[in-house]
Amino acid sequence: MTSATPPYTDTGLLAPGWGLSGAASETSDHAYLRALLDAEAALTRAQAVLGLAPAGAATAVTEAAVPERFGIRDLAARARDGGNPVIPLVADLTRAVGEEYGPYVHRGATSQDIMDTATMLVAARTIGLVLADLGRTERALAGLAAGHRETVMPGRTLTQHAVPTTFGLKAAGWRSLVLDALDRLIGVRDSLPAQLGGAAGTLAAFQAYGATDPTALIAAYAREVRLAEPELPWHTLRTPIADLAGCLAFAAGALGKLAVDVLTLSRTEIGEVSEGGGGGSSAMPHKANPVRATLLLAAARRAPQLAATLYGSLTAEDERPAGAWHAEWEPLRDLLRLVGGAAAHAAELAEGLRVHPEAMRRNLGLTQGLIVSERLSAALSPVLGRARARELLTELARRAHTEDRSLRELLAEQGELKDVDLDDLCAPAHYTGFAGTLTDRALERR
Repeated sequence: MTSATPPYTDTGLLAPGWGLSGAASETSDHAYLRALLDAEAALTRAQAVLGLAPAGAATAVTEAAVPERFGIRDLAARARDGGNPVIPLVADLTRAVGEEYGPYVHRGATSQDIMDTATMLVAARTIGLVLADLGRTERALAGLAAGHRETVMPGRTLTQHAVPTTFGLKAAGWRSLVLDALDRLIGVRDSLPAQLGGAAGTLAAFQAYGATDPTALIAAYAREVRLAEPELPWHTLRTPIADLAGCLAFAAGALGKLAVDVLTLSRTEIGEVSEGGGGGSSAMPHKANPVRATLLLAAARRAPQLAATLYGSLTAEDERPAGAWHAEWEPLRDLLRLVGGAAAHAAELAEGLRVHPEAMRRNLGLTQGLIVSERLSAALSPVLGRARARELLTELARRAHTEDRSLRELLAEQGELKDVDLDDLCAPAHYTGFAGTLTDRALERR
């Protein structure tokens, strides 16, 4: 065994979305080794609690299960022979524990018990970081929503100006998605189960070693690793992985919505928001690129395909599968890394986002007042009749474009509208519907 660090350790050089983040640390090879050792030590402790192993064995295994005592590079090389890292790790841990208590290492378990439990530990630890960053994001967005409750901006549908809305309502929508992601991730984190089934999910070896109550054994193990107690061994019942994949992919998509809106609104010709710390360009000194939003969107684009692989692994044959289980490891780690990095970037983005109401006001006028045409149609129909109102507004909209004049000016020339309060009807700020009320309602959610 050696504790030497391989020179080619992945530091995230090509992964600015998650490299050197907390999620990178919690999903590193070292983190997985720690989780594998935690799972092994917990198994011996659980058996000791039930009188199936000496208390000294629990102490000896726990004291030996220190990641720094094991060489990750050597384990990785030897993992190729058996198809997983548990097999060589058990051999090394048994030697480290010593002759007296070595036989109690991994006793009764199969490699998948340890690997699945370790995976759940890695997921739970990484999700803890994600939840903290999503909490920061949610709080920052709540502040933006409240602070800009009355800030009017163009509402856009199918890329075009539609009717006025408020930035407060937009920020409240972003926050709602973040809260949805929080709710789902909290639920899945709290349900992540330990895995214990033995060679084929029957716990037969544990019975051979003296266990009389499988429920007590599984419960004791779950308590030791601080994971949920499973109803059954889930070697080929991969609901925990599928649920985790779905929640992570949803979280990436939820943050992707924030990102794609920020990218659109921060375009030079729109300029309604900007990142607080934009990135530079290697060639163009004037650039302040929306880097945080860019990295969020990159994560959102990758996550669904990674989740798809994990959903595909639900079709796991027999009592232990060949390939389906193995196919989960890398995409799940990638998903945890992507979402962990994205959550950290989202918090920075939301906390530093700059809002430019003056640009929003300017953009409201780009269509010469046509952004309130829906309101005008509704308000003028009782005055002119529905057909005449539609005919007039269609004609004036054409003229507004061709003559480069405002709709308000053209309406004022119509004698049939001399008694209509055009200033009120043509003010975008007076046609935001229930945006303020909806924002308030959204902010009531905690």
